[in-house]
Amino acid sequence: MPTPDHEPRAPITAAILAIGDELLSGRTRDANMHYLAGWLTERGVALREARFVGDDLDAIAGALNALRAAYDYVFTSGGIGPTHDDITVDAIAAALGVPVVTNPEAAAMIAAWYEARGEEATEARLRMARMPEGAALIDNPVSGAPGVRVGNIFVMAGVPRIFQGMLNAVEGAIEGGAVIHARAATAPALPESKIADALREIQDGLKDVALGSYPIDGDEKGVTVVARSESPAAAARAIDAVCAAMRALGVEPLLEDRK
Repeated sequence: MPTPDHEPRAPITAAILAIGDELLSGRTRDANMHYLAGWLTERGVALREARFVGDDLDAIAGALNALRAAYDYVFTSGGIGPTHDDITVDAIAAALGVPVVTNPEAAAMIAAWYEARGEEATEARLRMARMPEGAALIDNPVSGAPGVRVGNIFVMAGVPRIFQGMLNAVEGAIEGGAVIHARAATAPALPESKIADALREIQDGLKDVALGSYPIDGDEKGVTVVARSESPAAAARAIDAVCAAMRALGVEPLLEDRK
């Protein structure tokens, strides 16, 4: 019996909770989930769930409690600004059963940021120093007001550029897992339905490899099949089998690496 390339490790998992009425109304298109998924994949963390909630304290708190119990890490985006509808901090405090406090270090950082630009640290701006009691700060290299970490929860801004800056600031706080290796084969002009049976047979014979099938432009431009595994050798073997099936249907596949 062949020896596996290595023993698979338990996956490290994450979720994102995107907050804001503007996301659900269609006014703002979310970009943070896409960026986070790629960032986590590079570090061997699997993004397993994404939820969107409006600016409702109970909805945010309920979703947060469900996610933090189910996954190793939870990232929130949105709702930590200076206005009345920025209630993420209050919702997280409610979910954790702790009070909201003004963090002196955060207040000093915000004041220094605005003063360096010749502007006043107004009451509204200093509101961004509010956080759940016991929280740690996440550096914000873009606009000064820090994010927040409480346990396995990372509270980020919704603006993509700020979200990404905060994400890079927590690099050392994320425990990486097994990196997933992927290989892909594209069959131009081959409808997904024509290779579906062959893919099912290939998947049934695989261990620790997941095959994904993705039609291109509604099947008009063919299909891409991606093999993902912790073992690069296993992913390569799986995609070799897929390529053989594509050739049997008269199409020469195009190969590439994928996330």
